[in-house]
Amino acid sequence: MTNNSDHLVRRGWTPDGGQDAILPPHATRWLASRTGLDARPTPVAPDSVLTVPESALSEQARKALGQVVGERHVLTGRDDRLGRAGGLSYLDLLRHRGSGPLAVPDAVVVPEDPAQVQQVVEVCAANDIGLVPFGGGTSVVGGVTALRGDKAAVVVLDLMRLDKLVSVDPVSRLAVLQAGVVAPAAERLLAAHGLTLGHVPQSFERATIGGFAATRSSGQASSGYGRFEDMVEGVRVATPRGEWRLGVSPASAAGPDLRQLVVGSEGAFGVITEVTVRVRELPTVRRYEGFVLDGWEAGAAAVRELAQARVLGDVTRLSDPQETEVAFTMSGGWKTAVVRKYLRARGILEPCLLILGWETTSTEELALRRRATLRVLRRQRPVSLGTAAGESWRHGRFAGPRQRDALMDKGVCVETLETATYWSSLATLRTEVRAALIGSLSAPGRTPIVACHISHAYETGASLYFTTIVPRDLDDPEGQWQRAKAAACEAISDGPLGTISHHHAVGVDHAPYLAREIGDLGTEVLAAVKHTLDPDGVLNPGKLVR
Repeated sequence: MTNNSDHLVRRGWTPDGGQDAILPPHATRWLASRTGLDARPTPVAPDSVLTVPESALSEQARKALGQVVGERHVLTGRDDRLGRAGGLSYLDLLRHRGSGPLAVPDAVVVPEDPAQVQQVVEVCAANDIGLVPFGGGTSVVGGVTALRGDKAAVVVLDLMRLDKLVSVDPVSRLAVLQAGVVAPAAERLLAAHGLTLGHVPQSFERATIGGFAATRSSGQASSGYGRFEDMVEGVRVATPRGEWRLGVSPASAAGPDLRQLVVGSEGAFGVITEVTVRVRELPTVRRYEGFVLDGWEAGAAAVRELAQARVLGDVTRLSDPQETEVAFTMSGGWKTAVVRKYLRARGILEPCLLILGWETTSTEELALRRRATLRVLRRQRPVSLGTAAGESWRHGRFAGPRQRDALMDKGVCVETLETATYWSSLATLRTEVRAALIGSLSAPGRTPIVACHISHAYETGASLYFTTIVPRDLDDPEGQWQRAKAAACEAISDGPLGTISHHHAVGVDHAPYLAREIGDLGTEVLAAVKHTLDPDGVLNPGKLVR
């Protein structure tokens, strides 16, 4: 059995690109003038330049795994292993382009159901083999990197065959989904019952239900549907100590909620095999609109007022002036001057784009919710761009990863990071992180763009999602981003000003900063849980708990 399409995906978001993966000429010209990008392309390197060591999996372990899942589902071929070597961060993609070493697993094991997953976990524990759970492979923080730790071998547990809707309870509005179900498939399966999960992160096209749970994912419509941990009602987990099932009621006072110990555990405590989720009626009416406010301060104030008045749209997303500039420019060079002239005539000097979206089951409910939102929003005197801007965003909401592929081909260092804080600290956190990124990435002939948006809002605070665009340092491409990310993490963790991760999880990248957020005692608690569930440390070595 092979899965070469997955191997190709590691080189970019999609193997065949598509229109979104083509950078239009006007965008290339603008990047050259704005950042100093030169005309030297940096295409994807051929696979022949990538180093893939021989599998270190012992014959004894291979046979034991084959007895569980069938020999053809224990993959040790070069392409199969290379296809699960890392996630989809900028550094992962650089390494798949021949820049730096790849952590290639010794085998890929593809079980059929939760019972086989439990057996695979037990075989790995008995043979002291590292085991990395793998869903859509969309981690951007090293969460699926095949680190060996102190193990002689490490295997990736690919959950793609766990792709079933197990059950639906329409009365309680609950559904049980296997961990390997990809988000679009989950929506199709639920839609047949008139239901939706409503969890739509930018990784939607590839990410899985198990991945959402393992990383405490947050979707673009979380203001309406909630973060993923809010949707989880139960979990089924495979651990070296045996199978663990949690969740018997909608609420309980029977001690701490251990479901939330599993959610966000990144495969370090156990392999999530099934998730019971809260679902809702499938929306039949949608409306997305664009507005522009003058300056970041007014825009952030508008979102805070919406959150505290409890009238957020299901999607509420505010771009700062830098991200708004990028959005206007990338959407079409001819539009930029027209839009700017239109906005200046209405007193908008520093445009901040606000996208609001509502999804409901009736036109009456949508109209009622929209009126309540706009009643509060008008206090900040927005300029409406209408549904055209909102629909443009909705139809292009998943284009970012493919555009990153195109930018990388042009020689651009393009990556994201995110955090969150309370409203009183939001402006300071944005200023400090922007300064850290600009200071680290600026160099003669290279001027970085550091853009930011509020991706999720709460009554008490909001998330900040940063995107950096700068010409790649061809002499040290990995170090260029590693230094910038470290500078940003230091700015976030100093105090700390905010959380080290709002929805990307800890993985490898954020592990050095976790203790600053939860304290040394907090890391000891996590280590104690890890030791109880995984005494030999075979589960996802090097992630979350070190």
